[in-house]
Amino acid sequence: MCVPGCQETVLGRLGRRGFFKGAGVATLAVGTGAVASFRPAAAQMPRQFERVVDLTHTLGRNFPTFEGSPNLEMERIVSLDADGYNMFRWLLVEHTGTHMDAPFHFSNDGFSADEIPLDQLVVPLAVIDIRAKAADDPDAQLTPDDIAAWEAEHGELPANACVAMNSGWDAHVGTDMFRNADADGVMHFPGFHVEATEMLAAERSVAGIAVDTLSLDFGPSPDFAVHYQWLPTNRWGIEAIANLGAVPASGATLVVGGPKIEGATGGPSRVIALV
Repeated sequence: MCVPGCQETVLGRLGRRGFFKGAGVATLAVGTGAVASFRPAAAQMPRQFERVVDLTHTLGRNFPTFEGSPNLEMERIVSLDADGYNMFRWLLVEHTGTHMDAPFHFSNDGFSADEIPLDQLVVPLAVIDIRAKAADDPDAQLTPDDIAAWEAEHGELPANACVAMNSGWDAHVGTDMFRNADADGVMHFPGFHVEATEMLAAERSVAGIAVDTLSLDFGPSPDFAVHYQWLPTNRWGIEAIANLGAVPASGATLVVGGPKIEGATGGPSRVIALV
């Protein structure tokens, strides 16, 4: 269900900021979902925001992929000139572009993308900056020490937050550096350390994690340790997030427009921050 005050907050924001001009009434409908094994505390939502930041890469046919081959094909079905309107058929691998990893991706009994409760998709955003060490080492990982340093400056992670790794890797998305594969095909880019996700799962009420790279695990991971540790706790992940440098380390709200496709293990998502 919607967190306490969620509906009033959203409607109040829309009214004050003049979004959807000309609309008479905005309605927020929330369905009933399954009970999660992880039930985060309700987030403390800010009552207003000044700007909206798009944290989503534009997805095209040549967007870099974990496998190295294109994951999107678009076939024109009809055209405006011939048929009066435009429409394409997509052939799409779920885990492409800025996308969600639903718990079901690495857990047979976890939430599929359509089952994630709405109050776990509009959450406080905590951005942990590891750009300096990622610049020195492409295999850098976000560790418990990085979390402790963030909390020493900003206080304990908010309940129901998304913890996002800002390695600066989104700047490489149009180049071979984004995959950064060596001669043996092993990729080198930053990710979460499994000890960090173990800490977040055991000691913090965190809803999700996000990375600006191709994987929650760092590039040379041999075993997807973070995926196997994190997603089976019924928490989600976002991969290939963009523009984390444009949002503050704390205080923003993340809105995850994940795919509501029955049984999906994830999928391309429109991810925005309210600042």
